[in-house]
This record gives sequence, C-alpha cells and structure tokens, in this order.
Amino acid sequence: MFTGLIEGKGKIKEINRVRGDMVLAITPMFDLADCRVGDSISVNGVCLTVTGLGEGHLKMDVSEETVSRSTMGLLRPGDEVNLERSLRLTDRLGGHLVSGHVDGIGRILKKEQKQKSWLFRISIDEALGRYTVEKGSIAVDGISLTINDCQNTYFEVNIIPQTAQETTLLGKKIGDSVNIEADLIGKYVEKFLLKDKLSDQHKKSSTINEDMLRKFGFGE
Repeated sequence: MFTGLIEGKGKIKEINRVRGDMVLAITPMFDLADCRVGDSISVNGVCLTVTGLGEGHLKMDVSEETVSRSTMGLLRPGDEVNLERSLRLTDRLGGHLVSGHVDGIGRILKKEQKQKSWLFRISIDEALGRYTVEKGSIAVDGISLTINDCQNTYFEVNIIPQTAQETTLLGKKIGDSVNIEADLIGKYVEKFLLKDKLSDQHKKSSTINEDMLRKFGFGE
C-alpha cells in the first residue's frame, strides 16, 4: 500500500524483455540505501517487487499482465520514473490510499500553466469515469492528486510547483500516456452497493417461500 506522495525519481538503466515479461534495472536519484530484496516499490504507480540489488540500481520483474495494463511497456532506457516505497504503519497518510494496481491508461489532452501551477486534463475510459468525483482523489503515474473537474471521459488536476519538481509529470507532453488508479474506497463502495442491489433483486424474484416449503414437507 502507498500514499501517492512520491519520494523521488529514478532513471531506467536497462530493460530486458523475456517474451511478454520485462526485467527493469532502475537507478534511484535519491537515497535508497536501506532498500532490500522483497521490498515493494511503486514505479509510476505500479507496485513492483525488488528482485535484485546491483551497483547503485534495483532490479524488478514486470509480468506480461502488468505490461498489458500499464505504461510499463512504453519505458525506454534513460526515462525517468516516479518512485515511492510502501507505506509503513507509523507513516503519516498525507495523500490517499494507493494500492499500486493500475486501473487503466490515461492520455494527456491539455497542459496549461496557471501562474506558478500547471493544469492537466487527462482522458480516461468511460468505465473509469464513474469513479471520479470533484475534489476526490486519483493517482496519476503514482502521484496522489485532487480532481478539480471531471466528466465521463476526462478529469482535470492542478500540479503545484512542489509536485512538478519532485515528479516526472511536468516532463510529459500532450498525447503522452499515464497510469491511472482510481480511488480504492470508491471501488469498494460500488461493489457493496451493487451486491446489495443484486441480493434484493434475487429475493424479489425467488419462488421459494414458506408455503412452498410446507408443501414439500419442510417445517412440519
């Protein structure tokens, strides 16, 4: 579990592709000396496990499933990525709960400077649009952001100077793809409500009742 508060950036040192899978070698651009094999790290919003430690770099495996659902397959050596280590129970939750399981890929439609900040409009699949609400939370390339405005197929966020400096987002261009993870709480709420609705429908349509059970000898 993560917070969406990026700790720093890393640079892709090497990419090895094995059929549909990938092995990434990433050089952190900040101190990660205490990192160990088995640690979870969010890379552009994708939860990956450290599988090896090299001379100043980390190795991580990326499955074919993850490649197909994220922007991992678009990475090239030299690209910079956002990094965040997993949340500890004693940490402050300054962003929002981010699982590192990408829901889909968005595309930057608009990038406009507003005084010291930047406004981004990002397109999303309509299936993801139902999880976006004004002033709600969303993760873009692992960055916890607040939604300023949203419609079924896009949302807008504001990037303050601190976020611009500490992440890769300002280096993105119109048309570039980004990883999107919707608010985890919203997805659970939807599932629970849908489950209750289907349960009520099942009760209404069921032909099993007390009279029928007595007819076949139950309850006597």
